[in-house]
Amino acid sequence: MRPLGVELAAMLADRGVDTVFGIPGVHNIELYRGIEQAGLRHVLPRHEQGAGFMADGYARATGKPGVCFVISGPGLTNIRTPMGQAYSDSVPMLVISTCLDETAARRGQLHQMRDQEGAARTVCDWSETARTPEAAFALVDRALVGFALARPRPCHLQVPIGVLGEPAPEPPAAQKI
Repeated sequence: MRPLGVELAAMLADRGVDTVFGIPGVHNIELYRGIEQAGLRHVLPRHEQGAGFMADGYARATGKPGVCFVISGPGLTNIRTPMGQAYSDSVPMLVISTCLDETAARRGQLHQMRDQEGAARTVCDWSETARTPEAAFALVDRALVGFALARPRPCHLQVPIGVLGEPAPEPPAAQKI
């Protein structure tokens, strides 16, 4: 079994994602471990807001969802402006962020937010926390299938840092649309 972060990269590639935008950091490094193996191209901006606008432009130009990896706290708050623009313009964007583990969040850890999920929800169709690999896989599919079946708008999936590094089963086969 590979870590969930590696399996998420493989899942995205299996679903047709070929490019990911974002900035690696200590909180989201597990999301980056599988990028090369999955054959995903990574575009590194100088700022998370740039990652969001790049993903927005990519989605508009290619018709594919723009996918971003960001860290907890400021990474998520920095990408909210392009998420809001994508929401207004019906652009498919999947933002995957980390969040602090429940026990760590109670201790005033670096990048702690009171309600990160709620902050994201103000500029996207939905914002959910995946506390298990199966929940993460289901939410990725919910976003990608939803982009194809309904009005596309940004979606936010957050995964606790510790969960990303835990062994995970292979993702389920892609849903037929």
